[in-house]
Amino acid sequence: MADPIMSHASDPNSSPSRPEPDAARPAQDRELPVTPVDDDGAQHAERHVEPEEQADGTAQPEPGERTGVQATPAEGDLTEDQVKIALRRVKDPELNLNILDLGLVYEIRVTGNAVAIDMSLTSPGCPSGPEIMTDAEQQLRAIPGVGDVSVNLVWSPFWSPDRIEPRVRAYLGF
Repeated sequence: MADPIMSHASDPNSSPSRPEPDAARPAQDRELPVTPVDDDGAQHAERHVEPEEQADGTAQPEPGERTGVQATPAEGDLTEDQVKIALRRVKDPELNLNILDLGLVYEIRVTGNAVAIDMSLTSPGCPSGPEIMTDAEQQLRAIPGVGDVSVNLVWSPFWSPDRIEPRVRAYLGF
């Protein structure tokens, strides 16, 4: 498939250009921007945005700014995002798509360092079922600091293509 050519409407003298290579890649495959961190652990944004004023005239804190309320989990606590990143490495070998995008993971529960997921398969007779479930458990156990891991196979609600992420469904032609 040919790459789309984009032109700049605002500059009539500009030549058509190809999109950046990262623009064609799915968002989860791109690198996330890194926020600089000082020695004291405080994060600072790359760009400056004027703070909005609250009703009492004081400036609202910027996102990530320390306000006395801890917004991030304590060191060592697992997050649902860490679990999702690990589960994105688990692929259905027949479709070569990860189990999150396929909608096979129904629920993720993180309690301290324990992780439990409820997941399904595309069908009860899925020949790759044991492989997928074993891979999911191995990926979860590989997360630094994880304790107990529970991968539960559920059949209610029954999986259907409607559970596939919309962008993946469009890619597959559903």
